[in-house]
Amino acid sequence: MSDKEQPDRHGRRRPRRPGPGAAESRRPRARYARCVLVGAVAAALFAAAQAPAAAGTGPGSAAPPDPAPFGPQRPYEPDVEGPRAHDELAVSVTPDGGTPRGVRVAFDRTSVTEPAGPPPAARRFVFLFDDALRFRPQDFPTCDRRVVEERGVAACPAGSVIGGGTGHLHEADPVEVVVLNAHHDHGLRGALVVIPEIGSLLELTWEPVTRHYRELGYGWALDEILPPSDVPPQERIGTVRFEIDFGATRRVAGRTVSFAEATGRPSAPLRFGQWSEFVTGQIGLTGATAGRGAAAG
Repeated sequence: MSDKEQPDRHGRRRPRRPGPGAAESRRPRARYARCVLVGAVAAALFAAAQAPAAAGTGPGSAAPPDPAPFGPQRPYEPDVEGPRAHDELAVSVTPDGGTPRGVRVAFDRTSVTEPAGPPPAARRFVFLFDDALRFRPQDFPTCDRRVVEERGVAACPAGSVIGGGTGHLHEADPVEVVVLNAHHDHGLRGALVVIPEIGSLLELTWEPVTRHYRELGYGWALDEILPPSDVPPQERIGTVRFEIDFGATRRVAGRTVSFAEATGRPSAPLRFGQWSEFVTGQIGLTGATAGRGAAAG
């Protein structure tokens, strides 16, 4: 198979689009301006047409399409019975203090269930970012998952931490979350989400969103796969709240660089989303908009 092709979830081959870190200067200016304009118009129309609420979460409602179907595949696992999750999302975008366009993007997802109780465990979470966001993982060191597994986060290269947060499990104390820049064995860039207290290590992959989501104003997805384990799906622990941010700065060749940058008009709101799939087979999409320097749900 060509290194420019990758299979989708049905075995078809699809040309691979360059991930974050490909030289933005290679894009023609006219195409760049057209993409920004189309993204802004689509985002504005979508925001006007519907509030950023959860989609596909009610019984009988249509499930939102997969925004990143062509990346790494999660092994098949049959659905199990369980409660329905009702998610809410708030996102904040704040300056990172390093560069004029540098930002930190913080997701805050909360989940309640029907009937009340622990939420179902997830199979995947896909973080969706506005098309105006640019990422520079190539300017930050990466940490190999084997280093984390054998020696812990402290052994990772300086500058490889690109985010963090807090996980809230059902009826348990909050746990610290660390986000590391990564270049995975399958060749794609992404991140490692580490929760040292419970020994959790998850791989996330940067992927371009599908056309449906591009038309809504999104550009990139960060696809988190929670692999099957020896614990039966219905007994796995779900999170009632998950706070995670992406953003960092470092010095490269005498200048400061930001991991995440916001382009376009500073006054333009940015659109974010989180697509979720649970072990029950439930699929949902929750959205939020945020100004630069302010939070909104």
